[in-house]
Amino acid sequence: MFSCPNCQSKDIGKIGINQYYCWNCFIELSLAKGVIHTHQVEEDGTLSSLDDLFEENERRYSS
Repeated sequence: MFSCPNCQSKDIGKIGINQYYCWNCFIELSLAKGVIHTHQVEEDGTLSSLDDLFEENERRYSS
């Protein structure tokens, strides 16, 4: 398993295929081509990307 690029927590839950949720800082994470994409869940249920807050090397994942 990986840690959250935002808070470094390992308290990550799986919510779908390649989709995860950080129970510590409440952001949604998805994996695509070895990169973790971060999203904030808005009040209306839409997702806003948080990827611009992190360098790509911080979001790299290798199993």
